[in-house]
Amino acid sequence: MAKQRLAFIRTFGCQMNERDTETIRGLLAQAGYGFTEHPAAADLVLFNTCCVRENPERKVYGQVGQLKEAKAKKPDMIIGICGCMPQQQEELTQMLNRLPHVDLFFGTHNIHRLPELLHKIATTGEQVVEIWDKGGDPIEGLPALRDSTFKAWVTIMYGCNNFCSYCIVPYVRGRERSRHPHEIWREVEGLADKGIKEITLLGQNVNSYGQDLEIEVDFADLLDRLNQVPGIERIRFTTSHPKDISDKLILHLAQLEKVCEHLHLPVQAGSNDVLHRMNRRYTREDYLKVVDKVRHYVPDISLTTDIMVGFPGETEADFADTLSLVREVGYDSAFTFIYSPRKGTPATEMPDQVPEDVKKERIYRLIELQNKMSLERNTKLLGRELQVLAEGISRNDTNMLTGKTRTAKNVVFPGRQELIGELVNVRITEAHTWSLGGELA
Repeated sequence: MAKQRLAFIRTFGCQMNERDTETIRGLLAQAGYGFTEHPAAADLVLFNTCCVRENPERKVYGQVGQLKEAKAKKPDMIIGICGCMPQQQEELTQMLNRLPHVDLFFGTHNIHRLPELLHKIATTGEQVVEIWDKGGDPIEGLPALRDSTFKAWVTIMYGCNNFCSYCIVPYVRGRERSRHPHEIWREVEGLADKGIKEITLLGQNVNSYGQDLEIEVDFADLLDRLNQVPGIERIRFTTSHPKDISDKLILHLAQLEKVCEHLHLPVQAGSNDVLHRMNRRYTREDYLKVVDKVRHYVPDISLTTDIMVGFPGETEADFADTLSLVREVGYDSAFTFIYSPRKGTPATEMPDQVPEDVKKERIYRLIELQNKMSLERNTKLLGRELQVLAEGISRNDTNMLTGKTRTAKNVVFPGRQELIGELVNVRITEAHTWSLGGELA
């Protein structure tokens, strides 16, 4: 009996990449592969890459480079790099030069071709490089091997049309392509039949869903339809562009009982000058109007955001505007990061690049402020009874479970492992910066 081939996959970057990896795993399982957590034991090692920031790229070069010796000892091992990094021609050329022991390169648009590409390597013994410049219509019916039995990501659209001046995503993911609502509905129904309770809808900008379809449908309509799927108890989504949030969508956030009271609304900066150079196409005032409207209709909503520090030309006054906006909005949490030049984006060529030491000093101040506000927001929940989806065992204490509230707050509480995957009520007894503590109600 032939030994089963094993695959190891390492994923970098966003939820879209995580969802792509689920499809890759599904394709490989269909082709007869098993999976291992140890690269040296694998017959196929794949790196699903991210190029939004510099650090993941460095890690890819380091980790793939370390496999050169393993490849020499095990020549039949196939090493592949996929995702966003190979989608950039300059980066691809550099990887071909620096990583000659890699057998396979493919991009974001041709994941479904993986079995054929592996077959080509097996039959020819040659390196295979297949990068498609554009993505066509979304390909439906691809298998997926998901980690969770009670929650799932569901991609509703691919690509982005916004071309923010710092962002590489439109160049590596292509223009916006929405899936037909019937296909999304069918996928979600299938997930519900398998016991999935919570879905997270994914897109680079979910608010623009449907604009490229021939039928008249928008994101609010899609939420309304998915809210009716029996068995699904929670609906989340990410990410929302502030310029595209409609009054209709805000009303649906308030009215649809399965849509969770959490909105991730990236602001990036609090200065109008910086927002203009970023090509975000909204002002500080526009953003705050959206926040006020959302909080009016959904008073208990949790607001989270992305904030960039050190964008080219950012002055101390610009940064002060960002700090004041953080205070005014009162975010529950924020993903904060330092601007990282990405080749091929307009921001890379902008004058007045901010020195690294200034960037670091500013982000420390921002993190300090946001941590203080996160703790204040969490402290207000003391004594409240909240619904929590138990997601797993705490890393720090095997007698404790962890889960998320509808507002995406992490909660640690004592409970039996049998509760994992169940919705339970938890009374909040502790408030920390990044989490809450509680007890079963």
